[in-house]
Formats: sequence, C-alpha cells, structure tokens
Amino acid sequence: MTAIRGIEPIHREPIAVEIARRLVEYLLSGEIEPGTRIPGERQLAEAFGVGRSAMREAIKSLTLIGLVEVRHGDGTYLRRSDESLLPQVIEWGLLLGEPLTADLVEARQKIETIMAGLAAERRTDEELAGLHLQVLRMYAARDPSVDLAEFIDADVQFHLRVAEAAHNSALRDVLGSVQALLQAWIRRVMIREGRDLTYSEHRPIYEAIAAGDVQGAEAAMNAHMVSAGRRLALAVEIAQAERAAAKGGIATDAQRWG
Repeated sequence: MTAIRGIEPIHREPIAVEIARRLVEYLLSGEIEPGTRIPGERQLAEAFGVGRSAMREAIKSLTLIGLVEVRHGDGTYLRRSDESLLPQVIEWGLLLGEPLTADLVEARQKIETIMAGLAAERRTDEELAGLHLQVLRMYAARDPSVDLAEFIDADVQFHLRVAEAAHNSALRDVLGSVQALLQAWIRRVMIREGRDLTYSEHRPIYEAIAAGDVQGAEAAMNAHMVSAGRRLALAVEIAQAERAAAKGGIATDAQRWG
C-alpha cells in the first residue's frame, strides 16, 4: 500500500457498530417514548436494510450499556430516564465515537455557561440559599469516608439549581432532561479524579452568582466545564483502553488502579 503524507487510510467500522450508532440516534430522536417497547428485531432490520443477525448484535450492544431492556416474551423497551441503569454518557461515547462525545461536552459547556450568567443576574435570595446548601454538602462530602453518592448528588443538584435560578424554562428543561447522564458523567470522572478539585471549581461559581457578577459566573462555569470536559476525555480514553485490554486479556494500568 502506498502511503501519502497527510492522508490517513479509511477504516470501515463493523456493520453492527454502524447499526448501533444509527439505532441510538433513532431511539433518542423522540420517536420512541422512554419506557415503551421499540419495534421488533425483524421490523428494525427491514427498516435499516440490514440482516437480522447484525441487528440482533446491535441491540445486544445497547442492552449491555443499559439503553434498552430486553423483556423475554414481551419485547425490547427503551429505558426510562429515572432508571438506575440509564446508559452512561461515556459508554455512549465509546459506542458512538469521539465526535458525538465532543458534541455533548461542547453543548453542556455552552448551556451551563449561559445559565450561570443568567443565574447571577436573576437569582432570588431563596435560590441562592439553595445553591449555598449544595456547596456546603459538597464540602462536607469531600471526606473519603462519606459515600461518593452524596458528593455526586450535591454536584448534580448544584447544577440543577443554577438552571432554576437562571429563570429560563427552555434551558432548564434541556439540562433536566440529561440529569441522569450528568450524574453518570460525574460518577465516572469522580472515581478517577477525587473530590477536592471538583469542589474547588464549584465554589467560584457560587461566589460569582452570590455577588451578581454575570461575567464572573460565566467565566467560572466555563472554566469548570473545560476542566470537566478534559477529565471526561481522559475517562473515555481509559475506558477504551480497558475495554480493548479486556478483549485481549491484558491488564492495563487503569485496570490495576481500579
């Protein structure tokens, strides 16, 4: 094969991976309500123009990451957003590829930065008190003896309360709809990174909102989002390495740390 500088060879993905990607896009398009049964394997295979065996493999992949649930004798269902096994955004990234993961990171960064500025401008004293409570919860839960779930919940609640304080229902609903994904994101990163850094990034956001400093709140939230995005990218990289090593039976540093 002749190599040309600046041109990378085209690597075609396995058909089941492409089907899984397309199937996820369909399931998240709003055509299927969470908690309801999705079309059958044969119907989906015909609609996508692929074989049933490839569709079966794709559905199995989505079952493994928790996006769908197979109920024997009753069909396959799209999980509800409040179920504990809702797919983790990182697992979606592994399935859907880096571009979508990067898009999700960028979308969250922009939305949360805007909301932080609006919260600094519009928050009420009651809403500020609610934010302060979550900051105090995060501070107390930095201690490793405290269940990690307590810290994660305080983190998630902080962001949701910023959304409420922004007084923009559209932005609030967008963030609310990905609450479970946000929680999965934080959990995966927190396991790797620890709690002190995350707390230190939230404190300036709260202080700027308390001071009514719109630009300061936006800057602090943006800095947090950039930092969190980098940590997520690292978590994805580690997860990919772990998965590849697991297939080859090789223990990676990440596995040994775990």
